[in-house]
Amino acid sequence: MLRWIIFIIAYIALGLYTLQALKTASRYPWVHYLFMVVSILVLGNFIYQFTVGEEPGRVLSRSKSYAFGFLLTMLIFFSVTILFLFSEDIFRFFTGVYHKVFGGTKEFSLPQRRRFLSLIALGIAALPFGALLYGMYRGKYNFKVLKYTLEFEDLPEAFDGYQITQISDIHSGSFDNRKKIEYAVDLVNQQESDLLLFTGDMVNNMTDEMRPWAELFTTLKAKDGKFSVLGNHDYGDYIPWETEEKKSQNLEDLKELQRAMGFDLLLNENRYLYKGKDKIALIGVENWGRGGFKKAGDLKKATAKVAEDDFKILMSHDPSHWEDVVLKDKVHYHLTLSGHTHGMQFGIEIPGWVKWSPIKWRYRYWAGIYKELGQFINVNRGFGFLGYPGRVGIWPEISVITLKKKPLT
Repeated sequence: MLRWIIFIIAYIALGLYTLQALKTASRYPWVHYLFMVVSILVLGNFIYQFTVGEEPGRVLSRSKSYAFGFLLTMLIFFSVTILFLFSEDIFRFFTGVYHKVFGGTKEFSLPQRRRFLSLIALGIAALPFGALLYGMYRGKYNFKVLKYTLEFEDLPEAFDGYQITQISDIHSGSFDNRKKIEYAVDLVNQQESDLLLFTGDMVNNMTDEMRPWAELFTTLKAKDGKFSVLGNHDYGDYIPWETEEKKSQNLEDLKELQRAMGFDLLLNENRYLYKGKDKIALIGVENWGRGGFKKAGDLKKATAKVAEDDFKILMSHDPSHWEDVVLKDKVHYHLTLSGHTHGMQFGIEIPGWVKWSPIKWRYRYWAGIYKELGQFINVNRGFGFLGYPGRVGIWPEISVITLKKKPLT
């Protein structure tokens, strides 16, 4: 309760401080009242969703996600505006001190706020404010097809030009627009790839989240089939269960549902893909994540009967597995496909210029293609979204990877 009281007081204080900029910039009272009403509604909805309307579990429900998203938007608006106001107030304070000490009057008074600075503050604050709202309205379904070509000296000849489509982190429990998801599924199929690989997190918590979408995702297709692995959210670890038996049954139901949708689910297993006399090994491990994340992935078990000189593609949900385990393993994995990070659903990307997100402070390999020790990884930015119900700058991704045989020089 004390935390809620402190939070409410802090929120109101920030709002009142921001209101000073509005009063300086605009002389119209209705603007001030509108700001106060919106601020109170956002705060009230957040308190309601996280108290009276609270649903159990560490993963935000759809209603809680939107409450959090709107609150985050308002807090960013407050913070940017206050950054300018506070800077000006420091200047005003020292100006007032100077005039009291060296001026002709002994009264201490602060100079008036400058309107143009308040306008600048509000204008700059409006940029992230608008971006976060856009991210919730359009950005989360702004699907991008990102294409990569990777060269390997030991790629079997028959697989030169082989095309793989990767999707990851569907998070079906967060979806709220069927037409947008139908568009995305069509976009995947338009790639007409040889192979379709899904690298985990089909749901947020429960198998039932995927059932309304199962028929649609069943239409995903690729010439040589579609394969999947589990992600950390697929195990149901983030909500309470009445019994361990119900939790285990939920996982078994998800496995069965994936198979019914046409996915060959690899649980620390491998498959061979053949073209004539040539073959490549496809390996899939269960989730393995650094820190407190589930560590069910077993490379030794997954590579049983895989020859050392086989060309290998590994599916592993969490890129920390590649960094902490795969790169150090005695087996050489030519290409690893991961997801998990979502690119934090927030960042700045200008191809060839900038690629930045706060998630880089947690994950060294967080989005796109990386190469270490002669091995590649692609970290897919994710198909869906979780927590903040949107995306800003880091858009939902469909990865298309073409394997090429590196010519001899």
